[in-house]
Amino acid sequence: MKAPAFFPLFAALALTASAGEIKTFTINADEWAEGEVPKEVFVVDGTVKIAAKDGNKAIMIDATPIVDASAQLAVSAAGAASIQAKVFASKRARSVPKFGVSVHGMSGYRLLINAAKKQLELVKSDIVAASAPYTWTSETWVKMKLEVKPGVGEAWVIEGKAWAADAQEPAGATVKAEDKGLKGQGKSGVWATPYSETPIYFDDIEVKVEVAAAP
Repeated sequence: MKAPAFFPLFAALALTASAGEIKTFTINADEWAEGEVPKEVFVVDGTVKIAAKDGNKAIMIDATPIVDASAQLAVSAAGAASIQAKVFASKRARSVPKFGVSVHGMSGYRLLINAAKKQLELVKSDIVAASAPYTWTSETWVKMKLEVKPGVGEAWVIEGKAWAADAQEPAGATVKAEDKGLKGQGKSGVWATPYSETPIYFDDIEVKVEVAAAP
C-alpha cells in the first residue's frame, strides 16, 4: 500500500540527531501525471519518465538510450544518508540490465545489482569497493537498501542489501565497506543501465538524509 501524498508527494519528517537533523522523504509517484517527470525528480542522464506499472505509477528509466541513466531525489545530505527502493527490471535474450540506488551525489556510493556478473556491488567512481554473489530474477520486484554513516574516527561505513520484494528484509548487510575520504554531501538517486533494452521501474522510494542543524 502506498504512503499518503504530502508536499507534493514527498512525506518529510524531521528528527533530532547529534550532528543535525535527519529528514525522511517518501517518494510516491501515484499522483504525478504519466510522462515527463516533475521538478522533484532531477534527471542527470538518460530518459526518465513517470509510467504506470502493476496498478501504480513509478519512476521509469526508459530503454533508450543505453547509458548509465540516473535521477536525483529529495534534498542534499550533509552527513549520513540512506535510500531504499523497490525495482523492477527484465532481461531480453542474453542481455541483462544493471541498476541500483545511490547517496551523496554523483561522486558518492552506488549499490548496484550487476546481473551479468551475478553480483551485488558497492561502487564509487566506477570502482567496485565490495561485492557479494547475488542471483537476480528477471521480471520480479526486488528491494534495495543503501546506508552510509559515520563510523569510528574518520571512517565512514557503507552497507547495502537486496532481497525479493515479497520476502522479509535481511537482518544484516549483504555488502559492506569503509571509506575515510567521504565528504557526506549530495543528493540520493536511482541508477540504471538498460542493456536489455527494456524499461526499469523504481517505486516505494524512501530517502533519509542528515542535514545541517538550524542555527
